[in-house]
Amino acid sequence: MSNNDNNLIVWVDIPVVDLLRAADFYNAVLDKEVDITELDEMTFATIGLSDGSGGCLYPDGDYVPCDSGPLVYFNVDGRLEEAVVECVKMGGEIVQDTHQIGNFGHRAVIKDSEGTRIALHSTTKS
Repeated sequence: MSNNDNNLIVWVDIPVVDLLRAADFYNAVLDKEVDITELDEMTFATIGLSDGSGGCLYPDGDYVPCDSGPLVYFNVDGRLEEAVVECVKMGGEIVQDTHQIGNFGHRAVIKDSEGTRIALHSTTKS
């Protein structure tokens, strides 16, 4: 986790039921390393650690996957269509197919392998 002045949001915990299944899903859809980590008797998976922001897949009974609440956007710039195909292949579901969001680029809203609603974002449609 990094507290960079340029990033308003620095971290997100994504609740999961099956950590390995979710790690495989996010690895395929985001095309990023997803690392299983142990810290203070907790096991979780980190996604996209950088100087900006990142997050983790967190299997805890107090956190449950859901399809409402805040919508987290993941950067899949230049490979939005590929990411949507991977989503379905890896057990996810398309909620809103790829569409333009004004001057802000393109997105698809999906449910991950655990049932959590997220958005995939790209500056281009492809």
